[in-house]
Amino acid sequence: MPDRPYHVLFLCTGNSARSILAESLLNDRGAGRFRGFSAGSFPRGAVNAHALDLLRRLNLPTEGLRSKSWDEFAVAGSPPLDFVITVCDRAAGEVCPVWPGRPVTAHWDVPDPAAAGGSDIEKAAAFRKALQALESRIQLFVSLPIASLDERTLKRRLDALGRDRSGRET
Repeated sequence: MPDRPYHVLFLCTGNSARSILAESLLNDRGAGRFRGFSAGSFPRGAVNAHALDLLRRLNLPTEGLRSKSWDEFAVAGSPPLDFVITVCDRAAGEVCPVWPGRPVTAHWDVPDPAAAGGSDIEKAAAFRKALQALESRIQLFVSLPIASLDERTLKRRLDALGRDRSGRET
């Protein structure tokens, strides 16, 4: 185990919804053992208002959340990354920067709540559904015996968190 919390970067294309939700959840649920970050390949420049509203209503941390480029994490002086988790197919399929160190990577596809149409109630429901999907995975992630797992096993376990019980990506 590093002499600091494990650093986890959540990636999505726009860094306005799913990766932001994951960052906040991990920083809350990680109990000081984990520090979450988020970024996007093509950041929108602003956090989605529905994401911020949901996090605030659930008393989850919002301080410092901002939409930013993944380039911030691929330069000297950036936080050393232990894990990089993509939360959307588009970001997972893109050529990522070379991350300093050798972070363990995984993919947890979560439907984009920002793409939900309909009423504000329907949009809010899409954000709650995304948050619930991320929360269940993050709860399992933080309970893993990370220090006792080799890199290959750890990657396999993280990838499995991105699949439903039938083995399909969710």
